Order: sequence, then structure tokens, then C-alpha cells
Amino acid sequence: MLYTKSAEYAIQAMLYLAENEGKGLAMVSSIAEAYNIPKHFLAKLVQTLTRNHLIKSYRGRNGGIKLARPSAEVTLLQIVNAIEGPPPEQEMCVIGLDVCSDDVACPLHEHWQHIRSLVGDTLNHQSLAALAEGMRQKRQELAKLIRETEPEALSIGT
Repeated sequence: MLYTKSAEYAIQAMLYLAENEGKGLAMVSSIAEAYNIPKHFLAKLVQTLTRNHLIKSYRGRNGGIKLARPSAEVTLLQIVNAIEGPPPEQEMCVIGLDVCSDDVACPLHEHWQHIRSLVGDTLNHQSLAALAEGMRQKRQELAKLIRETEPEALSIGT
């Protein structure tokens, strides 16, 4: 895993909101149920995402949450940074050594530097809208696959 479970849950919540963009407010309990996230834990993450201006929260009987801006304007890196904070100025050693830099490198430093750069670029250039569209396509492909394999499963059982 490249980021914490908190960041993973936050991405899932934001993805839910992006997939339901324009359909009104969403309930935290609905998101928690859809992604099997502990409701109280998700509520805390929503507070953090709200403080970081990624989500708008509305209280009251008809309250709920929605994206603070269009999903095309939100990157995965913004979500991760909102939850985990900005990356440290001094990068940590991938194997936990106290000193690891270009001058005094650990055995994995060069490889990890390249991987870290690729991950950062990917998260920075992946919009929430693109991720939501990818998830819609994935669900369509899964539904098609299930429809195609159901007749086989039924004939095996008879």
C-alpha cells in the first residue's frame, strides 16, 4: 500500500461523490455502507476533507455531503495530502534508515526515488472525474462478464 487506510477510505468516499455528482447530497452512512467503511471513521475523514475544501457538508434533516468543486478539478494527490498532510520536506528512507540521501544512499534509494516520482506524478495527474469514469466502465465490464458466465453456471448445476 502506498498510502494509509485513511487515505484509501477518503478516495473511496470522494469517488462515491464523483460517481453521484449532480444527484444531490449523499449521506455518510450510504457511502460507509457502499464501501464497507466504519461510519464513525468515515465521518472524521469527511470533517478533514471539508476543512480542506474538497467536500461541502450540510447539516440538518435534509443534510449530507457533496463535492466542493467539480470532480474534474480534484486530483487524487489533493485527497491524499488532505488526509495525510503534505509530503515531508526530507524524504524518508524506504527501508527505515536514519540517513538516506543522494549523497548517502541506501541500497534501494535510486529505485525508490524513481517509484516515488512515478506515484506522485500519477496521483497528481489522475482526476477524480477520470477515476469515476474508469469505475463506471469497470462495473459495466463486470456486469457483462457476469451475464456471459451465468448460463454456464446454470447448466453446470443441472
